[in-house]
Amino acid sequence: MTRPYVILNAAMTLDGKIATVAGDSKISCERDLNRVHKLRASVDAVIVGVGTVLADDPLLTVRRVRGKNPVRVIVDGEARTPVNARVLNGSAKTIIAVSKRAPKRKLKELRVAGAEVIVVGNRKVKLRRLLKRLRSLGIRRLLLEGGSTINWAMLKQGLVDEVCVAVAPRIVGGAKAKSLVGGAGFADVRNGVKLKLLSVKKIGKHILLTYRVWGARGASKVR
Repeated sequence: MTRPYVILNAAMTLDGKIATVAGDSKISCERDLNRVHKLRASVDAVIVGVGTVLADDPLLTVRRVRGKNPVRVIVDGEARTPVNARVLNGSAKTIIAVSKRAPKRKLKELRVAGAEVIVVGNRKVKLRRLLKRLRSLGIRRLLLEGGSTINWAMLKQGLVDEVCVAVAPRIVGGAKAKSLVGGAGFADVRNGVKLKLLSVKKIGKHILLTYRVWGARGASKVR
């Protein structure tokens, strides 16, 4: 197979927001956080966009359960990841995927900080090529943890196989608050990404919805 099996995981409010207008993304309850860390421990790598790194400075490691830290993959076309970002703390391998537009001086700094830098694209990171490269490195299960921009790009290109969303009993509103999926969007509902519901579970105060994506292409048959 040409790419890893990709699971998109997120927590959102009932009105579909993954962060408030002020950038607060602390949506998951304690039990859902435990689930997320268990999920991280079950995959080979976690992938996020650089916007998530800049906004939240996440660790992307396994801490609430016993398990091995996954490889951390940052999609960062222009190499904007700070050299002091927590994803470069040495607790797990970190791959930063950039385009040819990224400044060479910054790439050197990121490598000195401990990152493995790979160039996959001219003006922006080619996601399909990146996933193929990750598969060649032995990554068979990949957890997509956002944000909304990379969620859109991956879904639009048919690169997501499963979607897990924990819905919190909150409504936060805000026209500029980030939703689960951003990007340009589809003009017609009928052209949207089709999903098949696999399960509905109660996780603490949240409802966990798990879907299979119809039409995903090129994934390893690993769950």
